[in-house]
Amino acid sequence: MIRLILVDDQALVRAGLARILREKDGFEVAAECEDGAAAIEAVGRCHPDVVVMDVRMKGVDGVEATRRIRAKQESPPVLILTTFDDDEVLSAALRAGASGFVLKDATAEDLMRAVRAVAAGDGWLDPAVTGRVLAAYRSPGLPVGRAMVTDELTAREAEVVRLIGRGATNAEIGEALFVSEGTVKTHIGHVFAKLGLRDRAAAIVWAFDHGLVNPQS
Repeated sequence: MIRLILVDDQALVRAGLARILREKDGFEVAAECEDGAAAIEAVGRCHPDVVVMDVRMKGVDGVEATRRIRAKQESPPVLILTTFDDDEVLSAALRAGASGFVLKDATAEDLMRAVRAVAAGDGWLDPAVTGRVLAAYRSPGLPVGRAMVTDELTAREAEVVRLIGRGATNAEIGEALFVSEGTVKTHIGHVFAKLGLRDRAAAIVWAFDHGLVNPQS
């Protein structure tokens, strides 16, 4: 059972999320919050596995709440709820430590997949916002779509980053490379340490920026 905190300033949105993320599908809504301040308090009280967080809220918004939650040790991953007009906050949310982005008009199946992915330690980047995240987060001067050789990564580690960039979970990476999930986690740990990456969302951006994943793919 995945314990959740749902954070949105609209009661109808929270009710809709709760109807989708039901116990019979393996989810337990531990708390519902209408702003970021309440979410920060609820995390300490409920110890959730995932926080599903809106970004545009009065008072403490989703970006600041994510930053404060992720600053604490053993903090839960945060899945950001976003819309097409949220370009200016995507970069800030990623830098704050968000583990993924899902559109508010996503299908119920995609929402459940996104929650399960971040709960398992994977990242989730909705294809509809990938380009926007890259545009907001990309460092200037990096060529796009052309592989850049780096001596920092082994060939296997580069392949792991490529698969992360394509949205593969640890289990899918293990299946593709014929190794165990434990081995995949070891490779990912080495990659993050070598590249100074905080999480899978940042690894996705790195993979696109360095040509390991074609934007059209």
